[in-house]
Amino acid sequence: MISKFQIITLSIFIICIIAGVAAFALYKGNTQSTSLPSITMWGTFPATTFNQYVSNLNNGLANQVNITYTQKKPDAFSQDFVNALAVGRGPDAVLIPADMILSEENKLVSIPYSAFPERNFIETYIQEAGVYLTKDGIEAIPFTLDPLVMYWNRDTFNAAGIATYPRFWDEFTGDDQQPGLVQKLRVKDQNQNIRKAALAMGDFTNMTNAREILGSLLLQIRNPVTIRANDGIVSALKTGVSYNPLAALQFFTRFIDPSGVNYSWNRGMANDKTAFLGGTLATYFGFASELNEMRAKNPNLNFDVAPLPQIRTGGQKAAYGKMYGFSLVRAGGNPNAAYQIISILTSPQNLANLSKTMYLPPVRIDLIQQGSTDPYVTIFNQAALISKTWLDADPSKSRRVFNMLVESLTSGQKSMNEEIQDTGDEYDAILRQAMQ
Repeated sequence: MISKFQIITLSIFIICIIAGVAAFALYKGNTQSTSLPSITMWGTFPATTFNQYVSNLNNGLANQVNITYTQKKPDAFSQDFVNALAVGRGPDAVLIPADMILSEENKLVSIPYSAFPERNFIETYIQEAGVYLTKDGIEAIPFTLDPLVMYWNRDTFNAAGIATYPRFWDEFTGDDQQPGLVQKLRVKDQNQNIRKAALAMGDFTNMTNAREILGSLLLQIRNPVTIRANDGIVSALKTGVSYNPLAALQFFTRFIDPSGVNYSWNRGMANDKTAFLGGTLATYFGFASELNEMRAKNPNLNFDVAPLPQIRTGGQKAAYGKMYGFSLVRAGGNPNAAYQIISILTSPQNLANLSKTMYLPPVRIDLIQQGSTDPYVTIFNQAALISKTWLDADPSKSRRVFNMLVESLTSGQKSMNEEIQDTGDEYDAILRQAMQ
């Protein structure tokens, strides 16, 4: 028989659970009536930008949001996170890119769909945010997005009699009968050395964003790079599966063949970003966040920004986007407070202000739909709508794997299918290790 004391205790326990779920599910970010405790947060997001954002936000709040934010280097984040959790000193939340979350997801707690319905999430955020959706809930709430775009030198194009930028990749390539942009924009000296190039592609050595460019090509041919099976295991796609990566790799590597008509780049040239700023490279594939740096480093460079070129037929529109999101830590001391503070940080008005400050597109669909009169923001918003990423173990490790694959393909030591299969197996091992 249950005693009166047991009934009272059980009732109190149930009330606490209901209150916790209600706070987690129904909190709307109204700090006028809710006082929140301080939380700790770690991330690879720049501390100066984040702390200034919180400071600006607090200027309009009756009750201050108190966050102790610690910025970590990407290559040290995972180990520092493990060590801190082992001694009970981990953060309440983390702010990391989507392609770093796979290594950390066993330390994070998903937001249940009972608190944030999946349909609401899909209708709120850009398509790339779908990478956060799992069968158990939402792994992160999107915060910022930095999409890959194309910078192009107007003077170089005009000098070659070309009035506008390329919208499709095949505009770069050509043959002896029908020259493409590579031939039209390329300038060689008397020794046949390239002095001005159309695009930098084919060698990771001097390409700033080689991993992201190659990843974009794969995504455009509908190859998701990695895929999560029903059992939750993430693996790399290889040969013999749908969306064979061969076509993307063949395109990526064709521009470094000195005997080919589309020869445009080699590892002996300057870094692609440096070359673009110096006027010796007609196009540069970089992030939206690089715009202000471009302007500052060469105010006299006559350039513009355009969407990343796409496949003309048979593919899907895609461009890699670096998306940061907030995740709750499983061992965090106050998940309800952390969730409520994240709700404030990601409210529509606050995200709109952040996008203006950072000069980046918003992660919310409704904010993009508001449009912009700024010519650059218009391009960035277009890029945001087609942005994609993939579940990765460690961007630095996948860059190394992609680099080794490209070098092997260009050396011709094995067939392309063999190289792709071997690289896929190595990538799988990295992914499995990350999920342990």
